[in-house]
Amino acid sequence: MRYAVFSDIHGNLDALKAVLSALDRQQIDAYACLGDIVGYGPQPAECLYEINKYDCILVAGNHDFAVADRINISSFNVLAREAILWTRSKLSESEVAFLSNLPLVERLEGLDLVHGTLYAPELFDYLQTSYDAYLSMGRMKSPVCFVGHSHVPITFIQGEIIRYCLDPEIRVEPDKKAIVNVGSVGQPRDRDPRACYAIYDTDKQVVSIQRARYDIDSVIAKVKDAGLPAALGERLRLGR
Repeated sequence: MRYAVFSDIHGNLDALKAVLSALDRQQIDAYACLGDIVGYGPQPAECLYEINKYDCILVAGNHDFAVADRINISSFNVLAREAILWTRSKLSESEVAFLSNLPLVERLEGLDLVHGTLYAPELFDYLQTSYDAYLSMGRMKSPVCFVGHSHVPITFIQGEIIRYCLDPEIRVEPDKKAIVNVGSVGQPRDRDPRACYAIYDTDKQVVSIQRARYDIDSVIAKVKDAGLPAALGERLRLGR
């Protein structure tokens, strides 16, 4: 079984299409999206349409729930709040309802899926330290858990101690739990502006972090044309 796992599209249709085009050439059996389909970017409805075309397994991100008014946006930064309100105005009632009904966690055969953490998925905390990983590993039902949210690809592996690595290829071992952050499709924050995603081959027990180039200038122009803050487009050049 080959899973495509990606996260944090954030209304960036150009990046999403680049990823899906790359995946079309890689014999994928199932697609999983770890949330934040919308927020920040200029084409939220179009991204929802593409995701549904591929029959993705889905979990909710904090921006998805914020747009659906399921969480308070007072803790969001100014740019994020403005984008949330803009996005609400661009989606239909059925699209908002779709976001509102997304599950927080999905557990498949051999892998767990969540946007933030397994220990408190409803809080949308960031999983960024070995201790964060330790708390989520205690809730894992499978050898590997895929997360997003931080927009930075990183893997935590449990052995005698919990270590982290930035390797683009990770071997999943049944006696060592692994939490893999798949980075971000639409707004990377690891100083690599390319769209980021993962492929998990369950037969080989290997996760591969991959990248796809797309026309960032086109997205920057769409952000400006939409009336969104220009900074939301310009940051894409820097991957941060």
